[in-house]
Amino acid sequence: MKTVIIGANHAGIAAANTLLDNYGDQQEVVMIDRNTNLSYLGCGTALWVGRQIEDYHQLFYTNEADFTAKGAKIMMETSVTDIDFDKKVVYAEKKSGEKVEESYDKLILATGSQPIQLPIPGNDLDDIYFLKLFQEGQAVDHALDRDDVQTVAVVGSGYIGVEFAEAAKRRGKKVIVFDAAPTSLANYYDPEFAHLMDDNLKEHGIETHYSEFAQSFIGNDEGKVIGIETDKGKYDVDIVISCVGFKPNAGLGGDHFKRFANGAYLVDRTFQTSDPDVYAIGDCANNYSNALLQDVYIALASNAVRSGIVAAHNLAGTHVEGAGIQGSNGIEIFGLKLVSTGLNLHAAQKAGLEVKYVDFEDLQKPAFMPADENDNVKLRIIYTADDHRIIGAQMASHYDMSMGIHMFSLAIQQGLTIDQLQLLDLFFLPHFNQPYNYITMAALTADKN
Repeated sequence: MKTVIIGANHAGIAAANTLLDNYGDQQEVVMIDRNTNLSYLGCGTALWVGRQIEDYHQLFYTNEADFTAKGAKIMMETSVTDIDFDKKVVYAEKKSGEKVEESYDKLILATGSQPIQLPIPGNDLDDIYFLKLFQEGQAVDHALDRDDVQTVAVVGSGYIGVEFAEAAKRRGKKVIVFDAAPTSLANYYDPEFAHLMDDNLKEHGIETHYSEFAQSFIGNDEGKVIGIETDKGKYDVDIVISCVGFKPNAGLGGDHFKRFANGAYLVDRTFQTSDPDVYAIGDCANNYSNALLQDVYIALASNAVRSGIVAAHNLAGTHVEGAGIQGSNGIEIFGLKLVSTGLNLHAAQKAGLEVKYVDFEDLQKPAFMPADENDNVKLRIIYTADDHRIIGAQMASHYDMSMGIHMFSLAIQQGLTIDQLQLLDLFFLPHFNQPYNYITMAALTADKN
């Protein structure tokens, strides 16, 4: 069987490795990607740009040679121009202009996502940067080296926006953050948690403007951005980092496929599209939410990897259904750690769910433990009002409590209730936690009526 994979980042790499490692004697694998590199861990870009790590090379976890050694054919800097789904042929063009054709038995679309560009005047000015590819991270890094760049505007305060606000501040720049939402990280955290990050940013000298809508980018006669105009004022800036979100890069195939609401390829739990010989994985396709119990679109590298594994097994003849997703995520900015999984209150209410929640805050370890190894942890658990099914959790601390969110992710995936947490067997040792820790106490004090 010949399988062609279009896109060689996280999802495509996971699919290729699964096919080559488990079905190598049955599979001829061809990988096509328009980029110069593959496997870039974009989530580490801000660490490198902010000089928290000095070398970006380890952000690449594989290379062309690894796949060639396994027997795959890989074509980089090659753009797919068309696909004939009846003849099962992929048409592409290399950077040199050479035309190539690849037939397939099965096709995997792993074309990822692309940054959203604000539809406002001036969005094509120079020195407006987006962040997805390694080259875009390089461009921001080089811009921050310039002496004429003193004020950096970050538009959008989701994960990438907040991370690059920190990175630019660490590089000695004045940083102004804008967002139409009332807080940072609004898609992931309720205000009681997001405000912790808002305060954290301000304490470290970052200027924040929430509930403020960008209306235009202001340019000079040379076509370079020099300012931002919002519904509340005008601001002088030297560069803009635009981080307002991503959309599926799912243009290939046009109306040949059924589509999710946002234009992503519509797939089932095996990541098969409406064409039985074509699978779609990663950010170009939908996924299944165990919190909402319905299809959703959440662009995360962790989701992409799992989708690639599931699709490859099914394509090769081993039936495996995806376990669904919770959208688990986390962030650390200037030492403050926030992690979440499932739905926050706003998302749950927007979906029409009747929910309750319980908050609990306490030290991670007993008070007699050294203060420099201990810190308060803030926890919120969200659950359905009728059957008490856990559908979301958020945690915040300067202590690394991040492993706790994995337990809540599994709880959502398995449909566990908050009642079942009350007597959960959680070990105790002062080096790690308290005898009545915040998870137990939150479950015990939750409203069960």
